[in-house]
Amino acid sequence: MEEIPYEIERKFLIEYPVGTFISNADDISHIVQTYLEPEENGVTERVRKRTRNGNSVYTHTKKIRVNDMRRIEYEDEIDEAEYNKLLKRADKRRNVIEKKRICHRFQSQLFEIDLFAFWDDRAVMEIELVSEEQPIDFPPEIRIIKEITSDKRYTNAALAKNIFTEEL
Repeated sequence: MEEIPYEIERKFLIEYPVGTFISNADDISHIVQTYLEPEENGVTERVRKRTRNGNSVYTHTKKIRVNDMRRIEYEDEIDEAEYNKLLKRADKRRNVIEKKRICHRFQSQLFEIDLFAFWDDRAVMEIELVSEEQPIDFPPEIRIIKEITSDKRYTNAALAKNIFTEEL
């Protein structure tokens, strides 16, 4: 029997990181993310081009929401030709999401921080967990505004439709 590929993560809205936190990052990449149609039965489908140091990797992902923190995720690496073929199914109701992703290890945990061009005062930080109860040790230089794990307005799929900005 095949194991279900769960993704368990928590997400936080944080103040825009600056200075040494970015320069000391373990990895920085540029991501172009396009949502595909049709979206049916709670399945969100996307393609992604992730570029590091001039080299690009392409992925095709399907996610099925289980609850606010847990999703079933199927992700396959694809070649550029398949990526371009799938782009023909781009959801016209959504904008392409472009972001800089900063990966930062702290206390054996990997934090992924997404910097979006449409915000200059905030970013989204996520951490993948092994269980929903796993405690998190946050990097001291990160200022958390609030947890947004349950706030669907801050998902990339939702931001591709409507850039949500609230007063901080």
